[in-house]
Amino acid sequence: MFKAKVKSEVLKGIIDVTSPLVNEVKLNINSKGISLRAVDPAHVAMIDLNINNKAFEEYKADDIELGIDMDKLSGIMRLSTAGDVISLDYDETANRLIVTIGNLVRKMSLIDTAGMPDPKMPNLNLPAKAIIKASEINRGVKASEAVSDHLAIKVNKDNFELFAEGDTDTVNLKLPKDLLVELKSDNNYKSLFSIDYFSNMIKPVKGEDNVTIHLGNDNPIKLEFDIADKKGHVKYLLAPRIESE
Repeated sequence: MFKAKVKSEVLKGIIDVTSPLVNEVKLNINSKGISLRAVDPAHVAMIDLNINNKAFEEYKADDIELGIDMDKLSGIMRLSTAGDVISLDYDETANRLIVTIGNLVRKMSLIDTAGMPDPKMPNLNLPAKAIIKASEINRGVKASEAVSDHLAIKVNKDNFELFAEGDTDTVNLKLPKDLLVELKSDNNYKSLFSIDYFSNMIKPVKGEDNVTIHLGNDNPIKLEFDIADKKGHVKYLLAPRIESE
């Protein structure tokens, strides 16, 4: 059983953080809430998402798995407006999710979850940590998109730095410790990442919300932030691009 009512903004938030990486996801649903973990087709990035049942207006669920086509769900949600409360009801007999928006009822077929993997979140020892306002890092990423397809992130005990270099132009965003929410680093650390992936991960975070970044040398980066009025939490892992000598 799965029956829930949720504000459209919360459901759209789940779609916004998931759909840039994967089209098909397995929702693990229980009485406490919903979780999903998925790796993108290129095996460059991973998402780990948890939504507490308190993020919903109403929520009743047994332990079940639902295979969701995120493109299809996104198309349905485009029919909603801000403030709408969306009803979700799992029809076990037909294996469909019934989505109700006002007087509109959409019955969405589900994906068989039998062949969908359960990736494990790697236990990474990333020594540097920075907590940054989303508005600051978004500005640097947007500027970097205009000059290169990759960016470098550097952290030391005093600064967080984002740097992108193209054929002719460069972008540099340097934030000293006193402009960050938090900075912990015992050394100099640097890794290089795809701007496309990094940008998609940062975009869903609202301007004054915090993004937590964990970094090492040529290691994956881990990004964390809250969604659904802090009743949900997102973790991303993004593999580094290794610089050629």
